[in-house]
Amino acid sequence: MSPVLDTAFIPPRDREEAIRNAVWESMVAVDIDHGPPAEDIAVRIGLGAVGPLRVCSARATAVTLRRTERLAREDEEPAVTLGVQMTGSSMVVQNGRECVLRPGDCAVFESVAPYTLLFDEGVDHRFIRFPRAALALPDRSLRDVTAVPLGSGNPIARLAFTYFSQLAVADELHQGVHADAAVQPSVELLRAVLTSQHGDSGSAKAPLEATLSLRVTRYIREHLADRDLSAARIAAAHDISVRHLYAVLSRSGISLGDWIRTRRLAECRRELAGQNGRLRTIAAIGRSWGFADATHFSKVFKQTYGISPRAWREQNHPRAT
Repeated sequence: MSPVLDTAFIPPRDREEAIRNAVWESMVAVDIDHGPPAEDIAVRIGLGAVGPLRVCSARATAVTLRRTERLAREDEEPAVTLGVQMTGSSMVVQNGRECVLRPGDCAVFESVAPYTLLFDEGVDHRFIRFPRAALALPDRSLRDVTAVPLGSGNPIARLAFTYFSQLAVADELHQGVHADAAVQPSVELLRAVLTSQHGDSGSAKAPLEATLSLRVTRYIREHLADRDLSAARIAAAHDISVRHLYAVLSRSGISLGDWIRTRRLAECRRELAGQNGRLRTIAAIGRSWGFADATHFSKVFKQTYGISPRAWREQNHPRAT
């Protein structure tokens, strides 16, 4: 995401007002208390939108953000914000609870109730703001999960961390058909995180099913290099049958074998063209990405890219003459 506000280019006397205006106009109205004096304030904020969702990527010196009772009472567009901790730590306080977020953690807070965000070590955070109505969760259920760390103990939250941390900075997803296509999966994924945190199997069932394809493809990407990656293993990892796995992927337009092979070939192509492309044999690179037969690997590589693996490597690493 290209930054829209960088205090390095703003005179110190104007920094606090510029930051306040950017945050209020694009995300939410909050009181902002900076730790350092004006001349030492350093803030770099990138802002965007994915349909009705607002996204923000922020790095800054120490700051405290407060959504006061007055601001919460005047809220005309109730929203829920997901905070994603990239590095360092921060604290979220709302509804009588407080939680410390560390790298890989997320937490939600709602605009209709006062909250405080403390970034004593500085800010390295991503924020995704959802319309409250889009989540379609009972008020009590939402209140019970605000200011609760969503992280290592919740596999859906781990997926959400990866997904939303990328969504917040992916310019190509912030406009046009790509943005439109990302809205509903984003809403369903957050609903799945929040309902699974409650252990509410009834409320969680629909969003969990809606995000199953996303969770499966993420699992496959993480295990592409495993020679024993199979439909049975993937299904078992997600507590579903092989038949259900194929049905879920089919609804997303994915043919499992083709999808795996395409991404394995892409990794081989990247490695062959990389700076270490000549350090291993072509067959060894193919084997490392699940192609046990060197002849088969060369054949499918050429069918896919119109060039043999050897010719592709020579093209990117011509031998000295």
